[in-house]
Amino acid sequence: MQTDTRPLILVTNDDGITAPGIRALVDAIKDLGQVVIIAPDSPQSGMGHAITISKPLRVERNDVFKGFESYQCSGTPVDCVKLGHHQVLDRLPDLVVSGINHGSNASINIIYSGTMSAAVEAAVEGIPAVGFSLCDYAYHADFEPCKPFVKSICQNILEKGLPDGVLLNVNFPKADVYKGLKVCRQARAKWKEDFDQRIDPNGRKYYWLVGKFINMEMEAADTDQAALDAGYVSVVPTQFDLTSHSSIDLVRDWKM
Repeated sequence: MQTDTRPLILVTNDDGITAPGIRALVDAIKDLGQVVIIAPDSPQSGMGHAITISKPLRVERNDVFKGFESYQCSGTPVDCVKLGHHQVLDRLPDLVVSGINHGSNASINIIYSGTMSAAVEAAVEGIPAVGFSLCDYAYHADFEPCKPFVKSICQNILEKGLPDGVLLNVNFPKADVYKGLKVCRQARAKWKEDFDQRIDPNGRKYYWLVGKFINMEMEAADTDQAALDAGYVSVVPTQFDLTSHSSIDLVRDWKM
């Protein structure tokens, strides 16, 4: 049996294996290597870096993607990467690609994102990775303008690699045509959150999380949010090392 020598690309997401975004992603990179899809069997948005530890994990072959090896997983996006790496694939992937997410993962959104956490997990394992997101939450959003950029970025990663522990967070503005691409930094922003309190038919309270996105660097021109607002694709090199290296000496000087 002849071994496939093409680059092995693992594809996942957090919107679920039937989401239009992951179909667009597979279509964009299908010529770059051997594409294998392992994605959640249901939406997992906002799961962050959650993993399944209190119940069994299941991964099953399916025919959602004709012509490709694809699996649905009962767990989170991070579970998909872990199972792919340790159980499903016969070798280490050359690239993990996550998305295309329905909605922005720019700025602070990366912390909550299952899409980006899947890419982070790959980077933890030493696998080059990238997460793609479109700033349009609509189920039938138009992903066509994203595809040339997705293919180009993935091709560059396969050919040139990424530094150890670094992944890319790529966001597309909601537009028919993009002005170009900007490599930038993550904007300092947060969600001003609130809870919409309601009453169920049994008279019990329940809540929906609501909020407003607050960009605390509106005047900064070098952030991902500024690039998106100006109609550019934002690319942020990201790392999972959360150490504040500039603060080490400060805390070390405390009398503890």
